[in-house]
Amino acid sequence: MNEHATNPARPRGRWIAAGTAILLILLVGLWLHGRSGAGMAGRRARVAPVAVPVTCAPARSEDFEVALDAIGTVTPLSTVTITSRVSGTLTQVLYHEGQMVKEGDLLAVIDPRPYQAAVLQAEGQLQRDAALLHNAWIDLERYRDALLEHAIPEQQVATAQAAVDGDQGLVRLDQGTLDVARINLDYTRITSPINGRVGLRLVDAGNNVAANGTQGLVMITQLQPISVVFTLPQGDLPAVAAEMRDGQPVHVDALERDAQRPLAQGELRSIDNQIDPATGTIRLRAEFANPDAALWPGQFVDLRVVAGVDRDAITVPARAVQQGPDGPYVFVVNSDQTAELRPVTVRHTEQGIAEIGRGLKAGESVVVDGQYRLTPGARVQQRAGPGAAAGG
Repeated sequence: MNEHATNPARPRGRWIAAGTAILLILLVGLWLHGRSGAGMAGRRARVAPVAVPVTCAPARSEDFEVALDAIGTVTPLSTVTITSRVSGTLTQVLYHEGQMVKEGDLLAVIDPRPYQAAVLQAEGQLQRDAALLHNAWIDLERYRDALLEHAIPEQQVATAQAAVDGDQGLVRLDQGTLDVARINLDYTRITSPINGRVGLRLVDAGNNVAANGTQGLVMITQLQPISVVFTLPQGDLPAVAAEMRDGQPVHVDALERDAQRPLAQGELRSIDNQIDPATGTIRLRAEFANPDAALWPGQFVDLRVVAGVDRDAITVPARAVQQGPDGPYVFVVNSDQTAELRPVTVRHTEQGIAEIGRGLKAGESVVVDGQYRLTPGARVQQRAGPGAAAGG
């Protein structure tokens, strides 16, 4: 047998090796193609703009109240310390602590007996001197008739006239004494001079009180109406004074300091006549009807003074306004749903609403929430949220 004869297994092995190599080449090519496709897709994904979800609200044209904030002290319009005008024993106390009283209500009684006796004495003295005066008039008329008949000298008539004049003076003196005694008797009944609330009792029944003593019997404070005294910077004075000169009521709202709960509504009544040079502020007084006694003397309250109304002002939610290195700005959403950085001027901010002086027109949509992810020209996707409600 020839040892150089062809082996049929060798061609078959070559074909298997060639097929394996081709298969590996195809697999490597497919892997490289997939990797390059994924890279391109990633680059396309990075290049494609992504819409930023934001909440928007429209700029509105409405009347905007220009309000000034202040802190004030509730001050009663009248506070009276009741003292006795006469001396004596306090026999009755007719009020209860914390009672609301009206002008003329009887509060206390001082023993009236000594003053009743003084009235009787004055009445008796007046009656006696009035009788003497009547008798002097009779003598004077008789002497005048006798003088006409030349029965007595003229000097006797002059003496009778002097007696009449003296008795007239005594009667006037007695009348004044009687009036004083009656007034002192009236002072034994102590009444309220104002409408107000009675404070704590300072003197009990049974004590002796002195006339016009330094210690009062009780204090009465007027609660309805009541006032609040507060200060404003001198720069706010022209706007407030202009409103008062025009005869427009300057409304003032009193708010609870911690919870900011409304307590009462009133009006500005007066402005002090000078500015404090030490602080650059001026004192003002507002008056409140206070029907439910929500304001209490000595209480500290926050005040909101409406110094005017800007008609047809452009307003947006205050949180739409951002502060940048060049001043305040807002993001405006254009019709193509892209964000535009718009510089604005803010005239006033009140209760979460900002009044825009320049930079916006009514109806333009501004971003309220989500503006921290925005850049000029970025695409936005508007979503419903509380910001839209705040714009209303």
